[in-house]
This record gives sequence, C-alpha cells and structure tokens, in this order.
Amino acid sequence: MRRDVFQAIADPTRRAIITLIAVQAMTPNAIADNFNTTRQAVSKHLRILTECALVKQEQQGREIYYSLALDKMKEIDHWLEQFRSIWENRFNQLDQVLLTLQKNENE
Repeated sequence: MRRDVFQAIADPTRRAIITLIAVQAMTPNAIADNFNTTRQAVSKHLRILTECALVKQEQQGREIYYSLALDKMKEIDHWLEQFRSIWENRFNQLDQVLLTLQKNENE
C-alpha cells in the first residue's frame, strides 16, 4: 500500500526521524535511542516513511540502515515551490503597501 507523503510527514515523530537520518544513515535501534518510545513504535514510523518512499533501506551485514530519499524530498520541494512563489509575491505587495503608508505618515 502506497501512503500519502503529506500524511506521513504530518506526524511530529516521523518529521524528527527524517531530521535524524538526513544527517546520516541510521539503524532502527540508533533511531529509537533518540525517542522516548519503544523500538516497535519507531519501526512502525519507519515502515510508514518507507511505504511513501521518503526513506530507503540498505542492508549492511546484519544491520539495516535507513537514509533519506533525496529524490522524494525534491519532489515535495518542487510541489511547495508554487506556493512559495505566491507567498513571496504577496509579501512583496505587502512591503509596498507598508512603504507607502510609512511615506504618507512621514509627510
């Protein structure tokens, strides 16, 4: 089952896991050490992140390492870019209004 990426990142624990593995690949035990929860709960979060392709697994010997799937993060960033442009335009318009008001106030 493919999960929706935005539902996956809505959870604060999953966002924290993404932040951790963005720096370096980690085992589930190493990830779990950073949370006040069970290893099983962390595994569930990792499964959800894997199902929506935000993280990838790599077997190294007997350990599985989880790392961030940069391609998927780029997809999310690309989707968000359209909103970033809209908001930047609105902020620029607001700056102009505020400058005009300030100019009129000083006159």
